[in-house]
Amino acid sequence: MNFTLVGKHEKDARANRDGYVDAMLGVMEQDKTISHIDCDLMGCINSGKLLKSFPDRTFNAGIAEQNAMGVASGMAATGMKVFVHSFGCFAARRMFDQAFLAAGYSELPVHVIGSDPGVTAAFNGATHMPFEDCALYMTIPNAVVIDSCDYVQTKFLTEQLAKCDKPSYMRLIRKDCVQVYGDGSQFEIGKGVTLRNGSDVTIIASGIMVDEALKAAELLESAQKISARVLDIHTWKPLDEDLILKAAAETGCIVTAENHQVSCGLGSAVANLLSQKCPTPLERIGIQNRFGQVGPQAFLMEQYNLTAKDIAAAAVKAMSRKV
Repeated sequence: MNFTLVGKHEKDARANRDGYVDAMLGVMEQDKTISHIDCDLMGCINSGKLLKSFPDRTFNAGIAEQNAMGVASGMAATGMKVFVHSFGCFAARRMFDQAFLAAGYSELPVHVIGSDPGVTAAFNGATHMPFEDCALYMTIPNAVVIDSCDYVQTKFLTEQLAKCDKPSYMRLIRKDCVQVYGDGSQFEIGKGVTLRNGSDVTIIASGIMVDEALKAAELLESAQKISARVLDIHTWKPLDEDLILKAAAETGCIVTAENHQVSCGLGSAVANLLSQKCPTPLERIGIQNRFGQVGPQAFLMEQYNLTAKDIAAAAVKAMSRKV
């Protein structure tokens, strides 16, 4: 991996959804077996560009998500690599039976893109706010599950998924993302990124929580002289066990931060790993057994305790539990 860290905590002028579409324009040009299926949401992620450039391999399945997954799996069974998109709530809860059986059981290269994950659904409210989407796909044996954080990472990981023969699910923040990584940064599916070294506590984050984790580390250092390591674990499955276990052994305590239910997401995956191989004090920041609600993303992050201040407080608590 080769990456640069922007570190300015500023919004990227590019929408994150365009990281996906820009990558797809490239891979669909290079590989004639790649196609895209949308569920009447081309305007939401700008995939109309794919329809214009590749009308023979870009399809609108309409508001029929289960059928879209069935079609995607059928196409994949004939040798295609198929990306299929809907809002995360539908890509997970509504498509899941077909995803599990038609794509997962047959180990077909169907790559599901779920947009507006967690609180990024904002004004679409509780019915469209998936806090459990990754959890469902993590139950599919051999599947890949990704929570990308910005345009640069989304673009590169989409390009990597185009080479992946396993079924996958990737969350897609549509717009208004902080730019974490500099252009040209590279990533590897299943390998986390150490964004900041530290010796007192490790903060593990993904998606929109990566920038919050970096801000929390800065807050801890400036206010309390606490040295926090920050890991971007963009791939929840397969989990980068070696990187996490090394951090646990060296810092002695962990905080996870996710835009997802903590009982069945990144925090629980880390908890399972630590309990088996390196028992370590762990605090989990994320959605605590609640449904979504309507509101601006910044308001919702306060409501669900997803801010840098919350992460910093959890880090202090985790440190207090060290033996």
